[in-house]
Amino acid sequence: MMRGRYLAAAVSAKVCDRFMLSAILTTIAALVVLGVLAVVIFRVRSQSSHARTSSRMRVKSVTSVGIAAETPKTSVSSGSGASFGGSSISGEGLRSRFVAVGVIAAGVFSALAVRLFGLQVLNSASYSEEAQNNLYTTVNTPAPRGVIYDSQGVALVANRQVQTVLADADVVDNPDVLLRLSSLLGIPYEVVRSRILDSSSGAQSQRVVASDVKLRDIAYISEHRDAFPGVTTQVRTTRSYPYAALAAHVLGYTGTASEEDLKNAAEGRDIESGDAVGKSGVEQTYDALIAGDHGQRILVTDATGVIQQVVAETDPAKGNDVYLTIDARVQYVADLALQEAVTGGTGTAASCVVIDVETGGIVAMSNYPTYEPERFIGGISQDTWDAYQTEESHYPLMNRAIAGTYPAASCFKAFTGLAGLTYGFADTKRTWDCTGTWTGFGDEFPQDCWLETGHGPITFREGVIESCDTVFYEIAKDFYNARGTLGNEAMQDFIKEFGYAASTHIDLSGEAEGRIPTPQWKQEYFKDVPEEAQWLPGDMSNMVIGQGYVLVTPIQVARAYAAVATGRLLRPHLLKEVKNSLGETVLSFETIEDYHPEVDPSLLAVMQDALHGVATENSSVAADFGQYSWSAAAKTGTAEVAGKQDMAWFSCYAPYEQPKFALALCLEEGGSGGTTGSPIAARIMDAAIRCSEGTFDQQITPIAAGSVGGQEAPSDDEEDNSDEETEE
Repeated sequence: MMRGRYLAAAVSAKVCDRFMLSAILTTIAALVVLGVLAVVIFRVRSQSSHARTSSRMRVKSVTSVGIAAETPKTSVSSGSGASFGGSSISGEGLRSRFVAVGVIAAGVFSALAVRLFGLQVLNSASYSEEAQNNLYTTVNTPAPRGVIYDSQGVALVANRQVQTVLADADVVDNPDVLLRLSSLLGIPYEVVRSRILDSSSGAQSQRVVASDVKLRDIAYISEHRDAFPGVTTQVRTTRSYPYAALAAHVLGYTGTASEEDLKNAAEGRDIESGDAVGKSGVEQTYDALIAGDHGQRILVTDATGVIQQVVAETDPAKGNDVYLTIDARVQYVADLALQEAVTGGTGTAASCVVIDVETGGIVAMSNYPTYEPERFIGGISQDTWDAYQTEESHYPLMNRAIAGTYPAASCFKAFTGLAGLTYGFADTKRTWDCTGTWTGFGDEFPQDCWLETGHGPITFREGVIESCDTVFYEIAKDFYNARGTLGNEAMQDFIKEFGYAASTHIDLSGEAEGRIPTPQWKQEYFKDVPEEAQWLPGDMSNMVIGQGYVLVTPIQVARAYAAVATGRLLRPHLLKEVKNSLGETVLSFETIEDYHPEVDPSLLAVMQDALHGVATENSSVAADFGQYSWSAAAKTGTAEVAGKQDMAWFSCYAPYEQPKFALALCLEEGGSGGTTGSPIAARIMDAAIRCSEGTFDQQITPIAAGSVGGQEAPSDDEEDNSDEETEE
């Protein structure tokens, strides 16, 4: 870049020197003309003075010889006398005119001299800069984005060099060249023309006609330059996703900068028209760090903007490399497990989050259905975009792990149970009688336990292990009856200490906050339906088992279970560190403890023991987790959703003795959490633990996105040849 600036400055200096020399010569010539004019004026004045002197001498000589000086008054003499007097008057007028002309000329040339002094001395710098700007046009060239790695240095998003065909803007006026390009590249004529007409990258910028072009086509253009005037080829970089759809929702995708991107560019981020910018995921969150510095082409253009010469060109600089907390091996197991479950008939969609309980780092974040980010390079067809937005496709672009809100089901009981322990509505000695139907709020308002036959006499620990609804109905009743002293929101406030009904502030956009219902919320929510706005006892008993108006996200559940394991509510994050082109760490994420839930350690231990019992004593869960060398604390959940099949939840942390990871899994319309969620969660947790121990040796291969809306997604070639492209 500096080389280009020096060259431009040198050429500009030559132009300025020529302009200066011309101005100096003009000034000298003006001064010479002014001098000649002055000499002529003084010469004429001298001759006029000499003539008058001679006349006076002649009159005096006549008088001296005795002839009367007064001439006879005759017509001839009178005419002669008149002629003599007229010559004197004419000489005086001529003298005045020459003086006036001299003054005017002196004024004009003085003004010119002053103006030239201003141009050459006072304003020389500004005019020099304007001259350079008129002579040169600087065009930025896109920079390669930084590589995105997992925590172990595996490249999840890289750059790939592609052969690119570019054309100057005026090529659009040459139909013969357009036809040759269309025939050679296999792109419709109108598409070639529209791409060259696209000025989003700048008026003088070369237009991209085609990317990832075959080498034989590049060679043909190079060998037949005369047939392709204004057309050049260039090696550029584009995004590459070695593992296809792996961690797609975490990584995100890029797209061409929109008007909104240009207006709202982050501080320090230089976005030009036509640049690739992050549109979702990590690509969007850390766009300013990943984006590189533009290269530059300094061009000489004529008055119409046509390029005459490339004066200088500098290469762009690659952006910073970003390292994530994601472990590609765990991510691979999670992605594959969810894909196999859904495509195998278990549920319609799924999501899973694995979090490091000591740092808050996200080890895996998986969703299915998913997509392949590489398909978005250069834009996708409108048909494909529309297919991603249908209910039949189950919205593959949606990051369900942070944006999907669901009833929490029995996974919520870990927190309502802790609330009961904290306020004295439950303990390790008390027992309840579960008959299958609970009528604590009156016989006219019966509520069922999931086990219709009932659990019989049951303790708190057993209630957690067997997920007995009756135990928790009783806790809800106690909170409701104590609302006069505790207030209407004592249970809700306690639950919120574990991060519910609020953003986790993970470094991704699009996160949902979920909902923990309160009397105030219900009144506001149903303000247009007053008869539904009253807070009822059933609202408490529904909430206590994670149903009713409760909504949570998978990442909230995973984070909350990590807090149960450690007693600390940490901020989840994906960024591990950022390194520059020299390999130096320029930014790293520090662990943030957002809150320390106010729970007595002895009571927390009671809940931890009960959750451990789920993994070891619950028959279906124990069978899945018992085959591994580590132990866990877990909780199952089966949520009821109107109009749909039951939703399966599973939450856990492990190893139980020294927790490392917490996990939350949600299978939409997946049935029972203990039946369908347990084996999947155990498989993913085992991968996380083995990776941390260095004993995981499974090879990572690309993850396919599968079908979209029941049909295979279009290929890249089909998208490239599409007449309609959408930049998202």
